[in-house]
Amino acid sequence: MSKTDHFVSERRALIYAQLLRHGRVLAQELAQTFDVSEDTVRRDLREMAARGECERVYGGALLASGTTVPLKTRMGEMPDRKATLGQAATSFVQDGMIVFLDAGSTNLAIAKNLAVGLKLTIVTNTPAIAAELAGNADIELILIGGRVDPAVGAAIDTTAIRQLELIRPDLCIVGVCGLTLDRGLCADIYEDAVFKRLACETSAKTLAAVTSEKLGAAAAFQVASLSSTLTLVLEEDADRDMIGTLADTGATIHQAVSLSGISSHMQVSKDQSL
Repeated sequence: MSKTDHFVSERRALIYAQLLRHGRVLAQELAQTFDVSEDTVRRDLREMAARGECERVYGGALLASGTTVPLKTRMGEMPDRKATLGQAATSFVQDGMIVFLDAGSTNLAIAKNLAVGLKLTIVTNTPAIAAELAGNADIELILIGGRVDPAVGAAIDTTAIRQLELIRPDLCIVGVCGLTLDRGLCADIYEDAVFKRLACETSAKTLAAVTSEKLGAAAAFQVASLSSTLTLVLEEDADRDMIGTLADTGATIHQAVSLSGISSHMQVSKDQSL
């Protein structure tokens, strides 16, 4: 990917974050925000609409209802940030665990950063994650089958649900489209939310690694409430007030910190000064 393509990808990711937060964007305002021409913004919105991320309207765009950005697209967005989250999240994966690894580009980063030598059973419904882990002699890999949804990038149909019902993971690492204080973890697509909800319910604990633009972003369908069985791995720039409120729900909050290219993490509890 060229440097120009990298900037375009980041700009479109930020536009999508605004769509998630506000439900609509205006081309004129976006042009001023990013210091580009309105023609450039309109081109961004046309490309995003072609991928199903928004619906074009006069002067801007609306968030497409019941849709999500395809996994293949998300895999190329914000790789450094997701790698930092992924490395921090792996500290919660312990030797001998049965882990369900849900669909998501950040979850793919988690798979890539698993410590060498850990003896694990990894269950996933996501071919891209399975391909990353295949051939690792320390990992017993179980791939849940069924029809692969082209946007989610994973099997979420009734066949997949029947297989998931038979598994009781120690940890569910769930991918989410949004996180709000009143609704908890959310997803854009109903069938995906149903599958994710079951994965959380059948697991002893749940973890979600969440990029900052998803904090406070509402998605249509609830996946899991905020509780003491939930661990949230957040970015270093996550809103400080929201972190404090999230900690009050009983959820364990960790912030991933990137220091000179080396990822680490720090725990935040409601008693810790923010």
